[in-house]
Amino acid sequence: MVRRRVVEEPISRLAVWSLRLALFSLAATFVAIIIVRSGALDVVPALSTLAGALLLGVVAIVLAFGAGIVIWREGCGGVRQALLAVLIGGALIAYPAYLGVQAYQLPSIYDVTTDPIDPPQFDTIARLRPRDANPVTYEGLYAAELQHAAYSDIEPEDTSATPQEAYAAALKVIAKRRWRIVDQRPPQQPAAMRVAEARQPQDQAASDGIIEAVARSMILGFREDVVVRIRASSDGTRIDVRSASRYGRNDLGSNAARVRDLIASIDDVLSAPHPEKEPQTKPPPDQPPRGRSAAAKR
Repeated sequence: MVRRRVVEEPISRLAVWSLRLALFSLAATFVAIIIVRSGALDVVPALSTLAGALLLGVVAIVLAFGAGIVIWREGCGGVRQALLAVLIGGALIAYPAYLGVQAYQLPSIYDVTTDPIDPPQFDTIARLRPRDANPVTYEGLYAAELQHAAYSDIEPEDTSATPQEAYAAALKVIAKRRWRIVDQRPPQQPAAMRVAEARQPQDQAASDGIIEAVARSMILGFREDVVVRIRASSDGTRIDVRSASRYGRNDLGSNAARVRDLIASIDDVLSAPHPEKEPQTKPPPDQPPRGRSAAAKR
């Protein structure tokens, strides 16, 4: 019986190492995302860890292309390993690359509001923000011009609902999104407004309803602050929203999308038909017993 000798094809070492590096980059990226979301480290070291993990993915792709050249010239194996390295590395850097394109196209702002002239103010959130976070003061006319050029549809919501109804709708939407509410001040009733004006005649915002909440981005869980202002108007109620990122000079459009979606959701709640209450019919008066009524007749 003749035994056949199977000669194993040598595998490119570059291909093997490109796959190993891609797998390590994948694991390091998941660990870095967990670190960023949990807040175990400060933002800068946490993001540096994530950037290093993604950089390893880029190196894995470069090694895979180098392995492809070696395989083409020498005819050795390793095509599967090189292709897997390219797929894993490409999947890791695809979304960051998309964000980089967004950062190039969108304005460098991190604070978006429906009222740049008189933006809703962060009060409780201002005391909760870390010292190294972005300032809570709106940047003024320059930021307003950049916002209007990029997001001209961001405007206040004027509704015929009462301030109490608008406030309840905003609370319902924020609770549904599971944002952390740090402060809530309902709009005052007309009688309470007169008392407040008598005590504090200079406080023009005494009647405003205010909701301050903290939202988190979907993937990295960055904390972004939101304030909703409910103000009575001559035709009903005006709703203003402000959303600001704590870190970074470019929010990549996240705050504008949050403001736009929040206003649309509040409007949907206010415009939803309310179930009509059934009219309560008064029960008929109790009839006296027949025997007693007959005695009364006698």
